[in-house]
Amino acid sequence: MLDTSTAKTCPAHAPADHPKLPAQKVGILLANLGTPDATDYWSMRRYLNEFLSDRRVIDYAPWKWQPILQLIILTKRPFSSGEAYKSIWNEEANESPLMTITKSQTTKIKAAMHAEYGDQVMVDFCMRYGNPSTPSKVREMVEAGCSKILFFPLYPHYAGATSATANDQFFRALMKEKWQPTARVVDPYFEHPKYIEALAQSVERAYGAMDKKPDILVCSYHGVPKRYLMEGDPYHCQCQKTTRLLKERLGWDDTQITTTFQSRFGPEEWLKPYTVDEVKRLAEEDGKKHIAVIAPAFSADCIETLEEINEEIKESFEEGGGERFDYIPCLNDDDAHIDALSTIIGENLGGWVP
Repeated sequence: MLDTSTAKTCPAHAPADHPKLPAQKVGILLANLGTPDATDYWSMRRYLNEFLSDRRVIDYAPWKWQPILQLIILTKRPFSSGEAYKSIWNEEANESPLMTITKSQTTKIKAAMHAEYGDQVMVDFCMRYGNPSTPSKVREMVEAGCSKILFFPLYPHYAGATSATANDQFFRALMKEKWQPTARVVDPYFEHPKYIEALAQSVERAYGAMDKKPDILVCSYHGVPKRYLMEGDPYHCQCQKTTRLLKERLGWDDTQITTTFQSRFGPEEWLKPYTVDEVKRLAEEDGKKHIAVIAPAFSADCIETLEEINEEIKESFEEGGGERFDYIPCLNDDDAHIDALSTIIGENLGGWVP
């Protein structure tokens, strides 16, 4: 993905024996959550161990958490998680859908950036967990002459367990560099007009292809423990604002759209309402027989959308008496999404490139 073939030259006015250096560029490093390399037990265990050992994700004291993780969770969960990944795995490319989609997003953004800025910029992607790792891609960019790096976590909404841990890993990578590049981090874009427009277009396109409009649109966001909100994490508020802005752009009222949270883990209370329970309640108590679900917090379809929403959450809705369940895919590499991301990148490159 990254072109490191640029010829190296001596800096102007340097002595003849000065080491040759690549031409200086601005690196644009996209970052997503990550993916296991394969679905077998050991690949899944390595990935889950890295993910669930992150104190941003599970902030319990290591002396309490690690014995539970190593001796109980990681002896069983790699099998069940592996089966879940197998159900969505891209067999042709031998990779997860998240990897396939992130590669496509990067290719399209790279084309847009090169059309705008030419060889002044270099575009690549990394993962917080698994491969390609953040440190490996920072190292490649520095070696390729990137004296400045714009780091872009592909999470519309800020959360400690997503944006913050991605940033942590990026800055840890910078700590290893003798000559650190200047760095910028892209802000969350949960209210950016082009992101909201891309979401709205995806809903309008999906609804336009249906013979009957759903009774309600469920905006299902990845959950976090409620305690994180009480401790100052802005994620919940940003999710609510995205739903409101989407509702306003679509010209709907409150009865046509709702916000829920999915992917609970552990014993404590998480943000509510829980998607898996709410869709069942919508069918049982509110008589909603046809719903659509969208996942605005995910920039690319992954295990939480393709497996959890399309299987577990759909089953819960049907158990409650629901009849038709439509999942609206993530924005993925849709042109409107690529345009939104490219616009955000351009706004954050101010002063770095003409």
